[in-house]
Amino acid sequence: MNPIRTLTILCLSLAVTTPLAAQERRLPSSQAEIRLSYAPIVQHVQPAVVNVYAAKVVQNRNPLLEDPIFRRFFGVPGQPEQIQRSLGSGVMVDASGLVVTNNHVIEGADQVKVALADKREFEAEIVLKDSRTDLAVLRLKDTKEKFPTLDFANSDDLMVGDLVMAVGNPFGVGQTVTHGIVSALARTQVGITDYQFFIQTDAAINPGNSGGALVDMTGKLVGINTAIFSRSGGSQGIGFAIPANMVRVVVASAKSGGKAVKRPWLGARLQAVTPEIAETLGLKRPGGALVASVTKGSPAERAGLKLSDLIVSIDGFAIDDPNAFDYRFATRPLGGAAQIDVQRNGKPVKLSIPLETAPDTGRDEMVITSRSPFKGAKVANISPAIADEMRLDPSVEGVVVTDLADDSTAANVGFQKGDIIVAVNNSRIAKTSDLERIAGQSPRLWRIMLVRGGQQIQVTLGG
Repeated sequence: MNPIRTLTILCLSLAVTTPLAAQERRLPSSQAEIRLSYAPIVQHVQPAVVNVYAAKVVQNRNPLLEDPIFRRFFGVPGQPEQIQRSLGSGVMVDASGLVVTNNHVIEGADQVKVALADKREFEAEIVLKDSRTDLAVLRLKDTKEKFPTLDFANSDDLMVGDLVMAVGNPFGVGQTVTHGIVSALARTQVGITDYQFFIQTDAAINPGNSGGALVDMTGKLVGINTAIFSRSGGSQGIGFAIPANMVRVVVASAKSGGKAVKRPWLGARLQAVTPEIAETLGLKRPGGALVASVTKGSPAERAGLKLSDLIVSIDGFAIDDPNAFDYRFATRPLGGAAQIDVQRNGKPVKLSIPLETAPDTGRDEMVITSRSPFKGAKVANISPAIADEMRLDPSVEGVVVTDLADDSTAANVGFQKGDIIVAVNNSRIAKTSDLERIAGQSPRLWRIMLVRGGQQIQVTLGG
C-alpha cells in the first residue's frame, strides 16, 4: 500500500491600516494579548479523530514454493502466510460509532481496528467502500455508548486563505495537530480519484494522516485528508483533502444501509474545452464542459441536452471543466432536479436535469471459475449503472471486468479492471453467460478481442 498522506490548512487574516514601519512597538499589556491559542478548537476536535489499523493476509511469493515438483519432493504443504499492515486516520461522524476514512487505508483488509484518542481500541466492520471518492465508512463493533463526533461544514463556503487545522496520526507517532492555510480550491487535475475537486493546503502532512480531519476555525469538518504531492515521500507543502460536501454524500449512503453510494446519473459524456475548441466556439477563454455524447433514454436526453452543448453552470455554480461538473452533479441530492445553463450555438439555454440513479438491471455479475485465461475475473453485463460507475462507453457491446482476484490466472495473463471483452474465438460476447460458456471449453488457442480505454485490442493466448 502506498504511503498515506494528509493536508493541513490555516490562514491568518490581518487588518493593516498603517505602514509596517510606522506601527507602534510596545510590550503586551495583558496576559490575554500573549495567550492566543488554537487549544479550544483542538480540545473539541481531538476526541472525534481516531487511528485506523488495517491488516490483511498475503501469501509468500517465493517462486520455489509455487513449483509442484519442489513441493512434492520436499514436503512443503503450501505457501506460508504473511500479515500486511497499514496505518491511517479516521473521523467519527455519528455518535453510534460510525467512522469515515480513506478507502486506500482499508482496501483489501481482513481485519480493521480503530483506536480512540483515549487509547481504547475497537474491532470495526467495513460498512461501505467507495473507490471513486477514496472514502470508506466503518462501524465500531460491540459497543452501545455514544461517541464524540464532528459536524460537517459547508465546504463550498471555504475561501483561499482560510485558517484550517489537520488532525491525524503521521508516521504512527500518535495524534498530531498541524495548521496552515487553504492554498487553493477546486483542484481538478490531481488524478487521485474519479471525482477530482480537492481542497489544497500548505500544511505539513505525512504518511499516517490519510483519512484524518481537516477542520475550520469553528471545529467543523471541512474535508478528509487524502494525499500529498511529494518527491521525497514527506510533506512539501502541497496536500489535498476531499471536500466535506462529498464526504457527506458517502456517509449518508452508509447510514441508509446501502452497500454502494447512490448518486445522480447524467447519461452524457463530457469533454474539456481546449484553447483550440474555445477558439472554434468563439469563447474568450477555455472553460465549461462540452457534451461529447448523450445516452438514449438518459436524464440528459429527456432534459433536452444535445451534442456540442457547452455546460457553463449548475445550480448557480460556475463550471470550469468536466471534473467540476462531475463533483457538483454528484453532490446534488437525489430527487428533484438540477438547473444547468448551457451555451448552444452561442445562445444561452436553461435546462432542468432530473436527479435520479442509473438503472442497474441485468448486471448478472459472476466470477469465472473454469480453467481458462479468464479464471478469477469477476465480470458483469454493461448496465447504465456499470457504465457510469466505471466510466465506460455505454454503446459498446460486451461484458466488463469489474474485479480480479489476487494472483488469479486472469490477473497474471494481463486482464485489467474495466476491460470490455467483446469476442472470444470469433464468438460475440453479449452477456456474462456467453463468456461463462466459452470459458468452459478447452481450445488450443484463445483469440480474444477486448476494448481498453476506448481502444480495441486483439490478444492470442495458448490453450
